[in-house]
Amino acid sequence: MEEGRAAETSPGYVDWRNRAALKGKHGGMLAASFVLAAEVLENLAFLANASNLVTYLTGSMYFSPARSATAVTNFMGTAFLLALLGGFLSDAFFTTYLIFIVSTTVEFLGLVILYIQVRSPALKPPMCEKAPCEAASGGKAALLFAGLYVVALGVGGIKGSLPTHGAEQFDGETGRGRRERSTFFNYFVFCLATGGLIAVTFVVWIEDNKGWQWGFAIATISIALSAVIFVAASPVSRSKLPRGSPLTTIAKVVCATVLSTGTAETPKEPVVAPAGNHANEPQAAVRRDATGNPSEGLRFLNRAVKRKPIFQTLACTVDELEQVKVIVRILPIFVSTIMLNCCLAQLSTFSIEQAATMDTKLGSLVVPPASLPIFPVVFIMVLAPLYDHLIIPYARKVTGNESGITHLQRIGVGLVLSILAMAVAALVELKRKRVAARSDMLDSSSPLPISFFWVALQYLFLGSADLFSLAGLLEFFFTEAPWGMRSMATSLSWASLATGYYLSSVLVTIVNGATGGGGRRPWLSGSNLNYYRLERFYWLMCILSTLNFLQYLFWASRYKYRHPVPKA
Repeated sequence: MEEGRAAETSPGYVDWRNRAALKGKHGGMLAASFVLAAEVLENLAFLANASNLVTYLTGSMYFSPARSATAVTNFMGTAFLLALLGGFLSDAFFTTYLIFIVSTTVEFLGLVILYIQVRSPALKPPMCEKAPCEAASGGKAALLFAGLYVVALGVGGIKGSLPTHGAEQFDGETGRGRRERSTFFNYFVFCLATGGLIAVTFVVWIEDNKGWQWGFAIATISIALSAVIFVAASPVSRSKLPRGSPLTTIAKVVCATVLSTGTAETPKEPVVAPAGNHANEPQAAVRRDATGNPSEGLRFLNRAVKRKPIFQTLACTVDELEQVKVIVRILPIFVSTIMLNCCLAQLSTFSIEQAATMDTKLGSLVVPPASLPIFPVVFIMVLAPLYDHLIIPYARKVTGNESGITHLQRIGVGLVLSILAMAVAALVELKRKRVAARSDMLDSSSPLPISFFWVALQYLFLGSADLFSLAGLLEFFFTEAPWGMRSMATSLSWASLATGYYLSSVLVTIVNGATGGGGRRPWLSGSNLNYYRLERFYWLMCILSTLNFLQYLFWASRYKYRHPVPKA
């Protein structure tokens, strides 16, 4: 009876009670569907405020446009960077199930703080209708940023656990399991877009017309419902057992490589991990040659197992060595996507400020500038199912491999689209400023006689870039990473987004420092966007993105997949 039950378990996975997960009962598309539904509400809660945050900071907290843009990019960058913490904890000590529950609670508390502030006049700057206005400072600013960064901590934990939790519901690196996992990642991005669509239309309209207290209330309720839906899937979902700190493995291999004796001492028998180490893994964790010896790539790291370490505690197995090699190989791909996400950061900052100066009427309806992301969001929602059900089957016939388009090809397409987006953004800004000058409205606060649909063009290109790059990155990192490091590796997708937001803030600072002084006006400073040199900044981004794409081609052309894509 015990043997029969053991045969039914899913090795390496547990249910929500930490009991062995059972095949046929735990995991599969049903469990993943709950994850997708939870993601809609989670992203709605996050973007309901993040997409319009620059407007809140300028209109209610009276920050300058440049300070508001920097505050937004820092907040969103921190939220996505903290995904690494969520992924690390999911791999090392806790299950993705537990990390998600704790993280939604933290985000809920942060939103409550923001709701209390927006409801209490004493906790905000005095009402001001004519500039210059007194910006939030002291305890009021501290409360604002406390609420924002508690939300960021919760968002980071969710991003670091939820996509991995959904992908863990499927078995196999080939065949049906791989195809279902690929479909999951495509629809995960679709659900991101769905939550974003509701946020940038309905919730943003509520914030602009009914008040920010309603926006924070909706976000708070949404994150609570997300947790309820996630918990409802408990009877059918499963989670990967934590394997201990992946950072310990990385540190041990690096130290063993450096702190090893100079005498080469190749072992007579291959150094392999004890059988028990991988008894609970559903598939091989690493790649090595047929004899069990270390792989030939990154041979300088082979010192960790082929030479005697100074300290016995640094003795490494071939499995540990190969896990670190996998991480080293994927890092250049991670770095190559940072510039793309720096471009995406403009959607939450300068692009919204551009639209705020333009005619946002759509018939009798006045569209809030923060609702502009509706264009890439709708495009993603249309393209994601088409990609999964039409483009991939067609590409599979053309290329002859099971995935149709490889992960790295998808990421490359996203990089090219980001280059085009920055070129379009620069041209649109030139047109906007020409209209302002010809209409003698450079100093006017009235909307310019130019439709905000012009700004929508850069949103479409960047939205398309986001679809190709994010889905490709999530699946690439999950598939290529060692089994015990999947959550943290998948979190690199969000860390790339975070670093891109930080890079955006750094670039603004560098550009202002380089272009100011000597009586010259910095490109990106002041309270009037019409006097910014934003088009030059966009051209700079375009050039940097092009150089980044060239170095990406160098690394991508040399990358060898750990699990080669089989022929269709």
